[in-house]
Amino acid sequence: MKILVVFYSAYGHIYQMAEAVAAGVKEIPGAEVSLRRVPETLSDDLLKKIGVFEAQKVFAHVPVCAVEELAEADAIIFGAPTRFGNMCGQMRQFLDGTGGLWAKGALVGKVGSVFTSSGTQHGGQESTILSFHTTLLHHGMVIVGLPYTFSEQTQTNLVAGCSPYGASTIAGSTGGRTPNEPELAGARFQGRHVAAITARLVV
Repeated sequence: MKILVVFYSAYGHIYQMAEAVAAGVKEIPGAEVSLRRVPETLSDDLLKKIGVFEAQKVFAHVPVCAVEELAEADAIIFGAPTRFGNMCGQMRQFLDGTGGLWAKGALVGKVGSVFTSSGTQHGGQESTILSFHTTLLHHGMVIVGLPYTFSEQTQTNLVAGCSPYGASTIAGSTGGRTPNEPELAGARFQGRHVAAITARLVV
């Protein structure tokens, strides 16, 4: 059972969540997980100007995903930061290159799931995941979210992400906030949950 975690990260928040998702996947016997990042579309000069060039070196060792790898996986868990209530442009461009897979029905029946981050507490986390689901549905994927059996998402005494649609974190307006333990726990739960559902579907 092969599970692919495909992400784009600027400051590293989504990368941290991706690692937590992968850790959750590994808790299910028989699950193999691979991390992949989507290609960067911004120039090094621009990345330096916006202050993420050095941050991205932390996960530069993660291989860039080839579109064909999606078809080889039994489940794909996507991670993308929020940009104006939608997925970032890097992820959108990557997905726009999957038309060949769509034409062949290569992702039909595979499990798809999404996690995200935003700069502020109400920065479009849910709309990003829900709009991401539209692409997965066009590919015929089986969508899995973050159910309320992850009970930590019902707490109200702590600022934290996560919703029934998927795990999430809050980066802060300058990217200075890091994922807290409830958010990382949500990511681990989502990875474990996706792997468990995939195990039931893979024959």
